Amino acid sequence: MIISLLGYMGSGKSHIAKVLGGKLNYKVIDLDQYIALQNNMTIPEIFSKKGEIYFRKQEKRCLEEILEVADNAVLSLGGGTPAFYDNMKTINGASKSVYLRATVATITSRLIPQKQKRPLIARISDDDLPEFIAKHLFERQVFYSQAKYTVSTDRKNPEEVSDKIILALQNQ
Repeated sequence: MIISLLGYMGSGKSHIAKVLGGKLNYKVIDLDQYIALQNNMTIPEIFSKKGEIYFRKQEKRCLEEILEVADNAVLSLGGGTPAFYDNMKTINGASKSVYLRATVATITSRLIPQKQKRPLIARISDDDLPEFIAKHLFERQVFYSQAKYTVSTDRKNPEEVSDKIILALQNQ
């Protein structure tokens, strides 16, 4: 089984993937890290040198590759992955998808200290960040809501979120 974690940047996908993978003894795959390795560049370098369209094509190719060959894995997706091409259909067809939902306030508080590592928000002022996040969440909600399961990450640590995901999968 592959468990795909999706949600907006800062929702906890990477961290929760590590905890969940450890609890289930599953391999943990971070889609952005996989793309970076395949391209021998960091994600910010790919965005600056090749552009977002190139990145999204690589993202789709790598997603399909991982879902085709992986087994007993937790896959941490990029925040935008579900919103491009037919990625949500691909994700739902090959894995158990879990939307890690967080409020704008939670996401903002998590992202402000990490802004320079995040190409999509690096140039946005702290004051404008909540509005930017709210707009993106609104636009992406139609995709995120297609996940098979939804778990809130607000005021929960990764252990609690992982336990909720395991419980949801057991009760399917």
